Amino acid sequence: MTRKLFGTDGIRGTANVGSMTAEVALKVGMAAGALFTRGDHRHTVVIGKDTRLSGYMLEPALAAGFTGVGMDVIMVGPMPTPAVAMLTRSLRADLGVMISASHNPYQDNGIKLFGPDGYKLSDATESEIESMVDAGVGNSLVDAGKIGRAKRLDDAEGRYIEFAKRTLPRGMRLDGLKIVIDCANGAAYKVAPAALWELGADVVRIGVQPDGFNINKGCGSTDTDLMCRTVVEQGADLGIALDGDADRVMISDENGKLLDGDQLMAVIADSWRRSGRLRGGGIVGTVMSNLGLEQFLRKIGLSLIRTQVGDRYVVEHMRAHDFNVGGEQSGHIILHDYNSTGDGLIAALEVLSSIVRAEKPASEVGGIFQPLPQLLRNVRFTGGTPLDLDPVKQAVKAGEARLGNTGRLLIRKSGTEPVIRVMAEGEDEALIAEVVGDICDAVEHAAA
Repeated sequence: MTRKLFGTDGIRGTANVGSMTAEVALKVGMAAGALFTRGDHRHTVVIGKDTRLSGYMLEPALAAGFTGVGMDVIMVGPMPTPAVAMLTRSLRADLGVMISASHNPYQDNGIKLFGPDGYKLSDATESEIESMVDAGVGNSLVDAGKIGRAKRLDDAEGRYIEFAKRTLPRGMRLDGLKIVIDCANGAAYKVAPAALWELGADVVRIGVQPDGFNINKGCGSTDTDLMCRTVVEQGADLGIALDGDADRVMISDENGKLLDGDQLMAVIADSWRRSGRLRGGGIVGTVMSNLGLEQFLRKIGLSLIRTQVGDRYVVEHMRAHDFNVGGEQSGHIILHDYNSTGDGLIAALEVLSSIVRAEKPASEVGGIFQPLPQLLRNVRFTGGTPLDLDPVKQAVKAGEARLGNTGRLLIRKSGTEPVIRVMAEGEDEALIAEVVGDICDAVEHAAA
């Protein structure tokens, strides 16, 4: 079956258009609620969202769908995606829903579904929900006396803050550290600064004034200039930048130099290896992970397993092969000892614990390996798939030949937006720039 609703990370699109309307959200709520109504207990779904304007439209539509098929709804308001996953498990809910388009601009939104174990639903389950939506879900409506109830969970923020704080070693504090936290005007704008402050840090808050339109705009983990600049201006020890739903993180050292997901995973993997906590003999990354990370891990006796791009594929491999550290260069870092999905705040706290233990600056702790030069460019397209066209294929083949054995080339179509991602890495930075430029030019001409 060709899927029309679900992509690589739930349902995503432009708000109030196509699959991202209140009508579709209502039907998805009905279908998912009916599918996960199993047994005689009162069934429950947890619904969280980020700060996009369209969340006010999608949240009540989903709630109406779930209550219409007999599910009780617990709404937690703006909360990080990992908090929704955690609360789904903690409250013994049957489903969790996050309304977010993650790092995308405010015009987009999305619906992510979690099972009772806090993990994103499988492709097969998503396809089953989509089939139910296509077939019509009116016959799933319950009698008037069995309609579900909807309520707000007043202490949701406090529950997640305490959960995050408990991931630090017992008694560890952040006293004496000055930390810039950029919440991307998104879902973590309350909980992340509060957690750091309660742990004793001197907190400089940016990206904490959401207005429905400014999520990820000029801030957050996908636009880190503001965070890096603020670290230097404030004389801070480091900076933390989350994305719109706080499942990604980037960190700046005290000099304003950015540490990406690969470098953060290296710090955590080395720390957990030393303490005997690391499972699987290494970590799980993706085809985008830097060669420098792979070389560093090999030196300390660990392996890097690569999956296709997408945190769900990283998680699937981690679960199947008992790894407890994995993630993406973009800052999705999954620590299975704590949570079932990427958690930007908890990953940042793990790095902070290494800094506190080492009593060294972030530049020394985070600069654990030197990444090889890597260049990534995105090319937008409309209609068709430019990668299938001969001029693009020829440009890719020529690029691979030029890089030879000294580098790596990766071209892929995004699963969440209409762009082709072109990435190359290797020892010769000028050559990499030429190869990426040639391929991007070919894609642009093909897409014109």
